Amino acid sequence: MEPTPELSPHHAYPDHWEADVVLRDGGTARIRPITTDDAERLVSFYEQVSDESKYYRFFAPYPRLSDRDVHRFTHHDYVDRVGLAVTIGGEFIGTVRFDRINEQGRPASAPADEAEVAFLVQDAHQGRGVASALLEHIAAVARERGIRRFAAEVLPANNKMIKVFRDAGYTQQRSFEDGSVHLTLDLEPTEKSLAVQRGREQRAEARSVQRLLAPGSVAVIGTGRTPGGVGRTVLRNLLAAGFTGRTYAVNRAFDEGLATLDGVPAHRSLGEIDEQVDLAVIAVPAHRVPEAVADCGEHGVQGLVVLSAGYAERGSAGRELQRELVRQARSYGMRIIGPNAFGIINTAESVRLNASLAPESPARGRIGLFTQSGAIGIALLSGLHRRGAGLSSFISAGNRADVSGNDFLQYSFEDPDTDVALLYLESLGNPRKFTRLARRTAAVKPVVVVKGARHSGTNPPGHAVPVSRIPDATVSALMRQAGVIRVDTVTEMVDAGLLLAGQPLPAGPRVAILGNSESLGLLTYDACLAEGLRPRPPRDLTTAASPQDFRDALAEALADGTCDAVIVTAIPWVGENGEAETGDGEVLAAALRGAAAGGPAKPVAVVHVEIGGLAEALAAASSTAAPRTRPTTLAGRPAAAPGAPTGAAPPTATAPTGPGTEAPAETAGAAGTTETTEPAATEAAGPPARPGRIPAYPAAERAVRAMAEAVKYAQWRRQAATPGKVPEFLDETTDEPGAAALIDTLLGTAPDPRGRPLTHDEARELLGRYGIPVRPTLPAPDPEAAVAAAARLGYPVALKTTAPHLRHRADLGGVRLDLTDEDALRRAYAEVTELLGKPAELLPVVQSMAPRGVDTVVRASIDAAAGAVLSFGLAGAPSELLGDTAHRLVPATDRDAAELIRSIKAAPVLFGWRGSAPVDTPALEELLLRLSRLVDDHPEVVSVALEPVVVAPQGLTVLGATVRLAPPPPRGDLGPRRLPNY
Repeated sequence: MEPTPELSPHHAYPDHWEADVVLRDGGTARIRPITTDDAERLVSFYEQVSDESKYYRFFAPYPRLSDRDVHRFTHHDYVDRVGLAVTIGGEFIGTVRFDRINEQGRPASAPADEAEVAFLVQDAHQGRGVASALLEHIAAVARERGIRRFAAEVLPANNKMIKVFRDAGYTQQRSFEDGSVHLTLDLEPTEKSLAVQRGREQRAEARSVQRLLAPGSVAVIGTGRTPGGVGRTVLRNLLAAGFTGRTYAVNRAFDEGLATLDGVPAHRSLGEIDEQVDLAVIAVPAHRVPEAVADCGEHGVQGLVVLSAGYAERGSAGRELQRELVRQARSYGMRIIGPNAFGIINTAESVRLNASLAPESPARGRIGLFTQSGAIGIALLSGLHRRGAGLSSFISAGNRADVSGNDFLQYSFEDPDTDVALLYLESLGNPRKFTRLARRTAAVKPVVVVKGARHSGTNPPGHAVPVSRIPDATVSALMRQAGVIRVDTVTEMVDAGLLLAGQPLPAGPRVAILGNSESLGLLTYDACLAEGLRPRPPRDLTTAASPQDFRDALAEALADGTCDAVIVTAIPWVGENGEAETGDGEVLAAALRGAAAGGPAKPVAVVHVEIGGLAEALAAASSTAAPRTRPTTLAGRPAAAPGAPTGAAPPTATAPTGPGTEAPAETAGAAGTTETTEPAATEAAGPPARPGRIPAYPAAERAVRAMAEAVKYAQWRRQAATPGKVPEFLDETTDEPGAAALIDTLLGTAPDPRGRPLTHDEARELLGRYGIPVRPTLPAPDPEAAVAAAARLGYPVALKTTAPHLRHRADLGGVRLDLTDEDALRRAYAEVTELLGKPAELLPVVQSMAPRGVDTVVRASIDAAAGAVLSFGLAGAPSELLGDTAHRLVPATDRDAAELIRSIKAAPVLFGWRGSAPVDTPALEELLLRLSRLVDDHPEVVSVALEPVVVAPQGLTVLGATVRLAPPPPRGDLGPRRLPNY
């Protein structure tokens, strides 16, 4: 909304303060500055506030606002006087205002840094987190305007407002003066205030997705009058799934006399429905969607699934239609899945929702699935169904204009019915937030991701996201750091998901291999070695092995303390007539499940070749999985469990067991098979502590790759239980204020938005503030200058060319080392200039020699989308040609630094490869931590390259450094909560 008040350009309307937010109950609202156009809205809002709330606001009966009040509350300079409003449907539901004051509490202007703040929330919307959201945003506005403290006077009986201030997490002081509580809040963000903000964000966004997936009623808008078509298909699928709520068919073209369609009430508009509709599925042409959205908003619909196409996937005009769709829906407090979506599914017994185009609702299971592609969603649903896997929930987000993979992670973290989250993503709208949410979710349950459009350099049509310049390999490394299981294909995602959802996590990489085919066992052994596992020699049971032999061998392997996981290989039995017998799959499955149920909790996977019915029989017990719940805190929220995974396998349909009951190891199944049963348990979500379904794979490589991912994830989870930390010595040996002052000086009062590179001396001074010494270099424009520089530095010295085309290219002859005297230096100078060109072209320098060691490269850079990234590799071909570089997000901990130098393939060179002396890796880790701290403390440092860093057996030397400064990019992840605008 643009303002109409007469304001100076300096006090122009701050449209960057506008934001869409998710409230505590999952609904959305808009926060924006109040303008003079809002007089009528303000009066209407005030009339709907109770007398009690008015009394709490003004400390006296105040039935109506005077004209003077209205003028004062709608006229702001956006510097010393600021008002924000929360709106739904264009109407105010809450307001906040601050006025800058001096030490005596009187109106003031800058440089006064304190302001008086006051809130008012409509009674009907109290308890939705409106005031908390307003406090976050008004505090951010105040900090932007140079205000450091808020002062507030609150009546003692106004417990709700006192709680809002108390729970915000800011440093505060309280006193009782003249019958009121005087509160002073320091607006500098603290760890607690950031944790409070993110906790509220998580609960609100999880609730917003839960409202979409568990509605009490659904209306399909655009239901066709004849069979076929998108709307009619969704209606049919809703009914076929047995949706437990109420269903309505809506189409403005229905005949007035039409009462029902397919057995459900038929209406021409939502206004004809007697009750509030929770979820609307919109399946009308794009040009009719705004009308449908308005109808939904005016009748209290909570969320939308927009199947209609014709938006951003069609180009710039469609993108603008999509943005307007989101603006319209959010203005009514609704969230959107889509447009161009495939639909949503929730298999919970209390819901049974299939509001999608999937013709068959998947079985109930423990896997949550999110996809940005309808086609990939269809393929995944089909693949999971063929392999007997069930789902807890499914979201196909289409163009992902609103609800995203981040929202799905928020929901999956709390959902007790989901043990594994699978995500197919074609873009990351907020990579920093994604890695933060993924790390927290992965601490309690696996997150498996396939990233599409990895190498195209562009985002898929319809996905407007921040441009990232970091390569896909870096994205993958950062996901791994956050505990995400990154795989390359949807097949690998399903393979890993099946293993993680049905089997406990392995305690280590030791794998036992057994089966009735020596060749298949050897293939599995080779695949294990290729994936970094530690396989034991395969045990060949011979082709004459019976199911009982398999059971005995598996039980023995599981009981062996020297193995952490088992892979069973099986081929069809050969009968007396020489023909393969493929019908014994169910018998073998029963034997394997029986052994797994009776042995120690270790993961088991099966590789089979054409054994009919084996995969289906192994999966049969999982289709009716009962929910496992996570422990709750005193506040009633699920508790995070970052330690060892726990859980219970789901009971089967044939032998249900109640909580706390004992179950036999085997019970007879419907087809004569044995099925493992376990009592339901109240334990942490994630992979079960006891084996459930045993996943079967048609190739050894696929089973081994899934097992290797489980091993790496289990190792990450064990480490995440005791996170790393930043060593205290960094606080004692860094000069943060001095570095900040130097950066301000170097950037100047009007810095170039493109930034500026630092000179060698400037870079040395800045890095020195953080305990990173850079060996000095002196220019040598002629031989005499070179000799003078060497005399100053002391022999032996190195002569190096620094021209951009020769930098770090010792192979071209531009670097001469160990020059021990003046004659050697003069000869080297003459040879270099004769070989490569004139000194003015080569830009030669002289530098004192460093102790011999391994040349490495350390870099840090800030990506607009991903944030600050710390990188490490060996100098030269390993990193430049082979891409052998490791990455971690900043800030890095001591554990991150240790893992960073050990995760490159050439790491053995640092640890005494082929008899060489190991280098000083602790010194290298310290350097990484210091650089991480520098870029984390000072976001103006947008790139640093230390090259080469020579790491010797004792100590290290930084021979070259380039630093670039620029105005810091915005950090949306540190500001107040807001929904992204794509």
